[in-house]
Amino acid sequence: MDNYIEIPPGQLSEEVLRAVIEEFITREGTDYGLQDYSLEQKVLQVKRQLDSGRVVIAYDPVSESCTLLAKD
Repeated sequence: MDNYIEIPPGQLSEEVLRAVIEEFITREGTDYGLQDYSLEQKVLQVKRQLDSGRVVIAYDPVSESCTLLAKD
């Protein structure tokens, strides 16, 4: 995470936060295992991970994009 800037979820509006989460969820290659979940269930799972600090929003100033990363 050296080249990223961590963005606290509380600094984003609910609308922007949901858009970031949904973009991550629907990104090609995202795998949730064998069980199927609705989009709403996936959003809630990611929000819980953000709230617990297990996942962070990482902004890349070079590409001007953000992603979600597991915090080690």
